[in-house]
Amino acid sequence: MMIAYSGKAQVAGPQKNTVAKDRVEVMYFHGKQRCVTCRAIEKATKEVLDTYFVNEVKSGKIQYRIIDISQPVNEKVADKYEVSWSSLFVNGWKKGKETKNNLTEFAFSYAKSSPAQFKAGLKKKIDELLKQK
Repeated sequence: MMIAYSGKAQVAGPQKNTVAKDRVEVMYFHGKQRCVTCRAIEKATKEVLDTYFVNEVKSGKIQYRIIDISQPVNEKVADKYEVSWSSLFVNGWKKGKETKNNLTEFAFSYAKSSPAQFKAGLKKKIDELLKQK
């Protein structure tokens, strides 16, 4: 597993990660300063992907992006999702159309105080999106 750290959006996954046309895109947005809960969201999200979805990440069915919104290069994507602080989106892509799912409130409610509940909810949403036809 590799996480590229540069001024650009970071994509977690194998170096030669292919992106399936129909996919689930997990996007964790953060700023330069991150609180304990923000770090818990990133950590728990990675744990869910590493535990339950290794093959889907490798095949490109799931794409995990860690995006530093304090970097000018990421301004466009932050604007698209109307993000101005730490946020978590789990989006489904089917036939070129995106279904946005903003899980930010859920993530901030449970990632630190009840990580098991957060992980279960995140896994459920990803499973749901993977099964959509």
